[in-house]
Amino acid sequence: MNSIFNENLEKYADANEYDRIHENFLVDLPLILEWAPEKGPIIELACGTGRLTIPLAEQGHEMIGVDIHGGMLERAKAKANDKNLTVQWLLQDCTQLSLKPSSKFMFMSGNSFQHFLTNEVQDALFQSVHRQLEDEGIFIFDTRNPIMDELSKMDDYEEHFKHSNGMQVSEYHKETYYPMTQILQCETERRFFKGTNLESIEKDKISLRYVFPLEMRRLINVHGFRILHEYGDWNKSPLTPKSPQMVYVCQKK
Repeated sequence: MNSIFNENLEKYADANEYDRIHENFLVDLPLILEWAPEKGPIIELACGTGRLTIPLAEQGHEMIGVDIHGGMLERAKAKANDKNLTVQWLLQDCTQLSLKPSSKFMFMSGNSFQHFLTNEVQDALFQSVHRQLEDEGIFIFDTRNPIMDELSKMDDYEEHFKHSNGMQVSEYHKETYYPMTQILQCETERRFFKGTNLESIEKDKISLRYVFPLEMRRLINVHGFRILHEYGDWNKSPLTPKSPQMVYVCQKK
């Protein structure tokens, strides 16, 4: 497995808590369903805890979920088993896919593209997807839009919430953008309280790569895809300088 990913997975150490926070975020599901073929396997890359894989399987689609994090996949398997769903879960590096069935449709959501931190790894991802897709197959993915007014300022903020373990949590975040690498470094300190007593402190960090629209169009085209649609969010809004996301519907040439 590629060490560039293994060194950037601290944020996903608690798969159950990650799932609790994100499982009801489904704004991307309608667009995925719009393009999902009725027959044949659908492959979700960086599927995590099955946030999208499982609803698609519930609608009768043959699903394959791929992720590099074993803990996330174990959580996804447990959820699918609870619903008596048959899903193929695979622990693989998305830049080195080795799947027996090819597919007409693959997708990757949740801004997972930002985990591909270097030009070389981005190239490897597109090459891997291209090999796995059938001719004229569809690949849909998203990434955050780099809004420079926001990225150019160091961002410090805090959040307070109740953890699934019952403790109160104070989270302190620091985000720093490095323009030469186009990487945002996010650091978090998490303090757990029972009443007013501090019980423990956890820290994690994650690096996220930003790609600009013209850069992304070139990447997609040079790796054997054509862009069918380019959106500024999952609701199919036009991409503008202030759009929160860049969402691409691509077709293998």
